[in-house]
Amino acid sequence: MDETTTVKKKTVSYSQFSIYTKCPRKWKLDYIDKLRTYEDNINTLFGTSFHNTLQNYLKVMYEDSVKAANGIDLAEYLKNELHQTYKQSLAKNGGVHFTTPQQMAEFFSDGVAILHYIQKHRSAFFSSKQHSLVGIEVPLSVDLLYNIEFNGFIDLIIKDERDGKIKIWDIKTSTSGWNKHQKKDISKTAQLILYKEFYAKQFGIDPEMIDVEYFIVRRKINEDADFVPKRVQVFSPASGKPTRNKVGKMLLEFIQNCFTEDGQYNVNGQYPAVQTSQCVYCPYNKPGVCDKKDRLKKSNG
Repeated sequence: MDETTTVKKKTVSYSQFSIYTKCPRKWKLDYIDKLRTYEDNINTLFGTSFHNTLQNYLKVMYEDSVKAANGIDLAEYLKNELHQTYKQSLAKNGGVHFTTPQQMAEFFSDGVAILHYIQKHRSAFFSSKQHSLVGIEVPLSVDLLYNIEFNGFIDLIIKDERDGKIKIWDIKTSTSGWNKHQKKDISKTAQLILYKEFYAKQFGIDPEMIDVEYFIVRRKINEDADFVPKRVQVFSPASGKPTRNKVGKMLLEFIQNCFTEDGQYNVNGQYPAVQTSQCVYCPYNKPGVCDKKDRLKKSNG
């Protein structure tokens, strides 16, 4: 009897692509040399818990009513999410603690302030009239070259029933928001540009009927500043056809350099190290692994 061998597809995420655009050497060390390690921290814990809390609030709002959503004790919900997510992280990491009760309390307090701000100004961001919830954590799965599959999840999709336009949202937790340099950083903005292109392709939608927006929440507000920033920063990157083509070309170059035609990692690809302000935080910033003298200079806001 003939046997058919199924070749498992390699998958890539936006995270991989982002790492490569910032520093190809880091991508190689992470994925080809398999030196990548992952450690939970208070920022990832808060990000996951905040996402879950806000997404639940919006789900109830769109699928039930604003009144029902406002009836949720958001502080209690966030507290439970933080505790449950932390317990899961401890179980996964052998009970090793990575934060303190004081730090947890600080992040919790910041999260409650953000949630109350969103609740108070909800209609400025999320209209409940003539808008519907398309989905939360909507999965993307798109075939690329070389038997590679792009996978991702869209935080939030809302449809305007008046004209059929769709808005894709990505929720970002940040200490103080994005500055002008971060807004120009292609490793940040390209995420929603790709999500727009791939969502349109996966579901047969005209990309021009899709808008994208980053919903950036600030944990810390400088109350003494001349201009006190708001808790929520909304940012819509350019996502027209020329921009989508540019980002698509970057993704294609990533695939062609990092993978062989049979879908395996390309050990012979070009993986230069890039010197940026973020090198100080990189786990590979050490002699014999990634020497400073070997790095290319590249401005990084």
